Amino acid sequence: MSTIEYPVHGAGLGLRRAMMRSLTDQTACSVDFWEIAPENWIGVGGHYGKKLHTLTERYPFICHGLSLSIGGPSPLDEAFLRRLKHFLREHQIRCYSEHLSYCSDDGHLYDLMPIPFTNEAVHYVAKRIKRVQDFLEQRIAIENVSYYAAPGQQMTEIDFLNAVLEEADCDLLLDINNIYVNSVNHCYKAEEFLRQIPAERIRYIHIAGHYNEAEDLIVDTHGAEVIEPVWLLLEKAYQQFGVIPTLLERDFNIPDLHELVCEVDHIRELQSHWQHRAEIEYNRHA
Repeated sequence: MSTIEYPVHGAGLGLRRAMMRSLTDQTACSVDFWEIAPENWIGVGGHYGKKLHTLTERYPFICHGLSLSIGGPSPLDEAFLRRLKHFLREHQIRCYSEHLSYCSDDGHLYDLMPIPFTNEAVHYVAKRIKRVQDFLEQRIAIENVSYYAAPGQQMTEIDFLNAVLEEADCDLLLDINNIYVNSVNHCYKAEEFLRQIPAERIRYIHIAGHYNEAEDLIVDTHGAEVIEPVWLLLEKAYQQFGVIPTLLERDFNIPDLHELVCEVDHIRELQSHWQHRAEIEYNRHA
């Protein structure tokens, strides 16, 4: 099983088909790496298929899946995995990640459902992650997800996450916004959660905006600008783990690409700041 610790660097952006018409070479060059959902592109031909090939030949790409349903009750969809494996190699995708959740049984639910935080679920999910890694012949990263209920909970979210990472021996896609959203919705301290993340597992980071439904309820929409507390939590992550490749997600209310690139530039500014601080600290102790 092959692996690259950090297959990309810098600040990335999730590519959506709605962005393609306004995407220029200058805009593309302003982003260090791009992320796509493979389900939205597998089998796509014509103009969009050719455009994707052009982009993946010139820029680093990673894939973030939507439909693997790693915690679902139905058997893994090996027909999909075969198509996915071909797609990852065809486009030289640097990393594949999925959600620590499930989204299907007899059919797709079109939503990310929470996996019960239990020891039984840890063993079940870890076994399925191992199977996927063996099938794809590469390590995958699993994302900590936002959730709004915890049915049958026997352990904390962080204990469940860490147990799955350890037993599956997989990597982590660390979603900073999801930590913030869950900390508000489930009344825990985001920084304390962050401190318990195993640094060696982190492959890359997600950051996004959300919607405040009420004072004690946040919905993870990826439909707004990143807010200041989430930026601050990202800085805490850089302070704790060092600078890690970080990607901006935007799925709804997509503004002009220039506005998104400004947020990507802000990620890069924070990375430069914390890289500089780390170098100063290193030289001081050298």
